[in-house]
Amino acid sequence: MVYEPREYRSFHREEDLHHFQVVIGETDLDIGVKKGQYNVGLKERTELFVSEERRLFKAYLQRNPGFLTALEPWRLDPAEEQHSLTPASILAMCKAAESAGVGPMAAVAGWFAEQTGKFLSRYSKDIIVENGGDIWLKSSRIRKVSLYAGNSPFSQQIGLEIRPGNTPLGICTSSGTVGHSLSFGCADAVVIIAPSAVLADAVATAACNQVREIKDLEKAVNWAVTIPGVAGAVAVLGDKLAVQGEVKLFPL
Repeated sequence: MVYEPREYRSFHREEDLHHFQVVIGETDLDIGVKKGQYNVGLKERTELFVSEERRLFKAYLQRNPGFLTALEPWRLDPAEEQHSLTPASILAMCKAAESAGVGPMAAVAGWFAEQTGKFLSRYSKDIIVENGGDIWLKSSRIRKVSLYAGNSPFSQQIGLEIRPGNTPLGICTSSGTVGHSLSFGCADAVVIIAPSAVLADAVATAACNQVREIKDLEKAVNWAVTIPGVAGAVAVLGDKLAVQGEVKLFPL
């Protein structure tokens, strides 16, 4: 895989946070914690945490290689569930995929962002974890996250305002025109907001898959907010945009 510079990461960085990266295998996290809370030890502890989550996840994939390429919700092995052999990551991804009607790997980035954020919550009251365009956010102040939608004129021109009372929160993006992730849609960006980043990730993929032309934008966001747990949705294609649910946009 050819590395692509993640220039969009500058769009969610804030002056009161110290940002650092944790890169282990395919997991590439940009993490922001309150300034004064960061130290080398914190980064090392985070790397150990992510490494252990990856070990458990990959062990399951070795036993169930079809999980990696499944494009529909995954049926868990009852024997593994009964003997607690299924990691929490797999259980959460399967639940989100079932809700969205997609393959479980659609939720993998949201899982690692959310779990890393929860782990870091014991060290900092303000946290942003970004994983391939998917964000888990916990904040004590209003945050503004810019929308990146490739070549759309809306890209980097509008953003989402996130109030502290609505966090922790997942803000996940899927695109049919940006990045290397598998998508069957043509949207420049579909952004889903939900308390669970795992769910937001899966629903973003499913909603993006529904957008083939302009008229699909409204249908996609209307569908997304019918999923229990989804708070809001934004879909962008070219110079057209549709919004539904608890979303506050602002101009940049």
